[in-house]
Amino acid sequence: MRTTSRDTILHGDIRKALLALSLPVILANAIQTLYGVADMYWVSRLADGDAAIGAINFVGPVINTAMAFGIGMNIAGTSLISQFIGLGKLREAKKTAGQLVSFSLLFSVALAVLGLLFGRQLLVLLGAEGSILEYGWTYLSIIFLGGPTMFVFFAFQSIKQGQGDTLTPMVLAGASVLLNIVLDPLFMFTFGMGVAGAAWATVTARALSTVAGMWLLFFTDNGLRLSVSDLRFIRKLMAKIVKVGLPAGFGQSVTGLGFMIMNVFVLSFGEHTIAAFGIGNQINSMILMPAMGFGSALAAVVGQNLGAGQVDRAARAVKESILLSVTMMSVGGIAMAFAAPSIVGVFSDNPVVLEQGVFYLRLITLSIPLMGIFQSIVGCFQGAGHTVMAMFITTGRLWAIRIPLILLLKHFTPLAEKSVWFSMVGSNFLTCVAGLILFAMGRWKKPIVDEKEDYLGELDIA
Repeated sequence: MRTTSRDTILHGDIRKALLALSLPVILANAIQTLYGVADMYWVSRLADGDAAIGAINFVGPVINTAMAFGIGMNIAGTSLISQFIGLGKLREAKKTAGQLVSFSLLFSVALAVLGLLFGRQLLVLLGAEGSILEYGWTYLSIIFLGGPTMFVFFAFQSIKQGQGDTLTPMVLAGASVLLNIVLDPLFMFTFGMGVAGAAWATVTARALSTVAGMWLLFFTDNGLRLSVSDLRFIRKLMAKIVKVGLPAGFGQSVTGLGFMIMNVFVLSFGEHTIAAFGIGNQINSMILMPAMGFGSALAAVVGQNLGAGQVDRAARAVKESILLSVTMMSVGGIAMAFAAPSIVGVFSDNPVVLEQGVFYLRLITLSIPLMGIFQSIVGCFQGAGHTVMAMFITTGRLWAIRIPLILLLKHFTPLAEKSVWFSMVGSNFLTCVAGLILFAMGRWKKPIVDEKEDYLGELDIA
């Protein structure tokens, strides 16, 4: 697969480099989102479809929170790999990739055990009961079982993105989602597995993509080629990954927890509202793909340019990313506002779900362009390795702004479930303002890797 070259990222046209990197990421993220859309479509065809959709949406933040720490380590790995490549230190980049694979595997196995032991109790603690609890735990327990393959694929994706190869992960994700779409109705209806079939289809498809990814990393010469020796932990390098990754992981986990709390608020308005929220979130996720793609691509561009000492070029890349993503998000938002009734109607014909889902999608359109700014700023901070700054704006958006707004609007206005939707718009706006101020302050411009430092320490092997 083609990798956007180091020379292009460091010296070529910035807009072309961003587009070359971001378009495969946008497609890959859209494909990943299609996992959820495919599950939701087929689940909606079950006898108790609205309750099943609500259950899957309810456990989504639990899954995201469980994966957060591992994802944080992978964010750190992408930052370090890109900066090592910018410095020309390919051996250090290769060893960093090996650390990511080993950590992802070990951590995800431990997480799967904990999830299977305590996951159901957590759902009860969050307020799930009846069909939401039963369907939700059925889906969540299977996802926990398949967690190791998902974590290792995220590591593969991060390694490739740090090198400037965003096309290979997209191809594997595309093949995986096509298989998932085929397996969904087969497992759910032909084999009569219901909600469990949707989960097993997702786990099976992702497992196969992970096997393919590991084969590419260990047995081909496209980019960094790993060997078994690269999987051995190196204390100094792993400590660097943890130092950078902990804030990112903490930010991801606290963000996931925030969305779990939001689900509790939404569930308090009934199963129809949680179903409308779930449908709206899946559609909104599709519209957000360009912003997420540019943010991920920007991390590699900023990382490699900071590693090479090209601070001004990294800053120009951020501004170009904001311009491109805001433009694309505006077009997508307008299209979503007009098509909202038809889109929601695909997943539910319940009049309450339709009304609430359409209102949510149309209102959130107001803040969709802002997400282009938000994702670019986060991508900049993550690529620079300044994950504390990224953590500040991602966690602050939910805990300092959105959740307090929901409480105020829910208890002191007649907005009811609409208090959640208005709080989302308000928090997105205020977070963008805070992110732009942090970006202008310029602390992110200091790289996290030092050309003169020995990160491997040949005798310092764990």
